[in-house]
Amino acid sequence: MSKTILPLLLAGVTGLAEAAVVVKAVPYEIDGEPYEGLLVYDDRISEPRPGLLMVPNWLGVSEASAQKAARAAGDKYMVFMADLYGKGVRPNGPDEAKPVAGALRGDRPLLRKRTQAALEVLRRQPGVDVDRLGAIGFCFGGGAILELARDGAPLKAFVSFHGNLDTPTPGDARRIKAPVLVLHGADDPSVPQEQVDAFVAEMKAAEVDWQLVSYGGAVHSFTNPQANVPGRNQYHPVVAARAFKAMNDLLDEVFAR
Repeated sequence: MSKTILPLLLAGVTGLAEAAVVVKAVPYEIDGEPYEGLLVYDDRISEPRPGLLMVPNWLGVSEASAQKAARAAGDKYMVFMADLYGKGVRPNGPDEAKPVAGALRGDRPLLRKRTQAALEVLRRQPGVDVDRLGAIGFCFGGGAILELARDGAPLKAFVSFHGNLDTPTPGDARRIKAPVLVLHGADDPSVPQEQVDAFVAEMKAAEVDWQLVSYGGAVHSFTNPQANVPGRNQYHPVVAARAFKAMNDLLDEVFAR
């Protein structure tokens, strides 16, 4: 595995000022085809720690997503960023991302299969406590993580940041085995209220342990410092900090059990 040190462009991330955030490229295969994710962690910590599977936004594996993985990892977790497109597919902007992400959203069994495969890669990483695993996702990745939950993955928690909430198989929610936390921008035009209402009904019908936090004034991509389309996709640093804190609060709870 190749290994690099991630530049620490992590303003506001407590505890990481002196950290050596390591990023390792991790190659793997699905049905004989090559994929390559990233393992991200603070190498000052030597003992095993909880592992998080992360599915990035629709731009896939990128430096920006590695920065977000480092923010999520802090000095508490090892984060494996899934590659859901394949090693040779690295979208350069929305025009290239839309067709590949749309193809997976249109084939939920394939989306689940690739996400499950990435989860197995996380399990194999040295230093990961396999008894304390969770999954997080952003935008497209948030929707992928919810499908992983509906697929019955045996994890401790599932966290979606400004992700899509719809599914063609809401009855699969009965297979969810762990708490679900949805961190949602109340003014997100990509996830309209009808979708939110359907998700709430789905969770209630399946009696899932779920939370939905709706942040006023936030739209899509509120954790993404590169998002700058007012009213549609826009970074909101205050909401982003609150959302990561909500994630950590849930993970602290479930990993202590």
